[in-house]
Amino acid sequence: MRVLIVVENLPVPFDRRVWQEACALRDAGHEVTVICPQMRGYTQPEEVLEGIQIYRHWISGEAGSLGGFITEYASALWGELTCALKAWRRGGFDIIHLCNPPDLLFLVALPFKLLGGVKVVFDVHDLWPEMFEAKFGRRGLLYWAVRMAERCTLALADVVIATNQSVLAAVKTRGSLHDDRAFVVRTAPSRMNTSAAADETLRAGKKHLVGYIGVMGSADGVQYLVHAAAHILKVKGRTDVQFLLMGSGPEHADLLALRDQLGLQDHVSMPGRVSDEFLCCALSTIDLGVACDPINAYNDHCTMNKVLEYMAFAKPMVMFGTVEGRYSAGESAVYVMENSAEKLGDAILALLDDVAGRQAMGVAGHARLTQELNWKRSVEQLLAAYRAA
Repeated sequence: MRVLIVVENLPVPFDRRVWQEACALRDAGHEVTVICPQMRGYTQPEEVLEGIQIYRHWISGEAGSLGGFITEYASALWGELTCALKAWRRGGFDIIHLCNPPDLLFLVALPFKLLGGVKVVFDVHDLWPEMFEAKFGRRGLLYWAVRMAERCTLALADVVIATNQSVLAAVKTRGSLHDDRAFVVRTAPSRMNTSAAADETLRAGKKHLVGYIGVMGSADGVQYLVHAAAHILKVKGRTDVQFLLMGSGPEHADLLALRDQLGLQDHVSMPGRVSDEFLCCALSTIDLGVACDPINAYNDHCTMNKVLEYMAFAKPMVMFGTVEGRYSAGESAVYVMENSAEKLGDAILALLDDVAGRQAMGVAGHARLTQELNWKRSVEQLLAAYRAA
């Protein structure tokens, strides 16, 4: 089959889930094309990478306000539709695979389904209404428009896949989906160099190294980790801990300013977006990873990539106790059950001082990832979804 994958919020191959799905479909004999935005250093409009055709389009900056929200998605939809028409003219496609957020991508798929008989696979990465509410802190007319867009996408889809069971349960209820149209395709890493050598210089002369990898946006809670670092250094008096916060996003500049305001420059490194090589070396080096996504209705449904990446490198974690976070990490994490920077900092220190506990948790996490949550099982579900479509 000829497959067109559309993703709006990250480029490929940077978006690990989408790229792994594209490669799995290619390996199964399908012809795969991906449409994605120009961002995060991936700005080439067209390229063929590992046998997969990629079209990238311009998009405005990530939304920080309602006006920015509208501008971002309007520019994305125009770019996606233009690229989809290009893909149609150059050979067409049998399935269009929509990766949310946003749930507006049904507008791109609609003409191809109505006029060309194309099947639609809806890949639910996030519950967009909950994401909208967490980002803007309120409901309103635009929130209900977001709910309507979700319903429209579910109605258009021939098959729905979701990142975990709680997301799937929500969309099955909202879309009145039958079991044979709904599948779970988890996001376990399969292409990371887990044998990368550690780089002890990342410790900056400190005994312990605490890591974070991920987006730095309004919903990601990195400010909790920066304040936790201040608590560890200034309240607990621990000067033997270095923090390495890797990633970029709309809040990165503000978080840098917060770090400097708190006088943490010598204890918190924030290099921004890093290469895969740097990332793997860093994950081999850290003593523990942190997932500071706060507990709320949105994050409770999210499977965080960072959690699975820590597990791939057999690293223990400290995290706020979101529902899906606890399911994914199992016995490999210490859970802080309220959104508190001080309690997050205390939990980090307690785990750093428990060497045997860290080792056992790391082993448990790696075993869970490779045995229960491994990518091979997800590929089987992905291909089953395509057969159903």
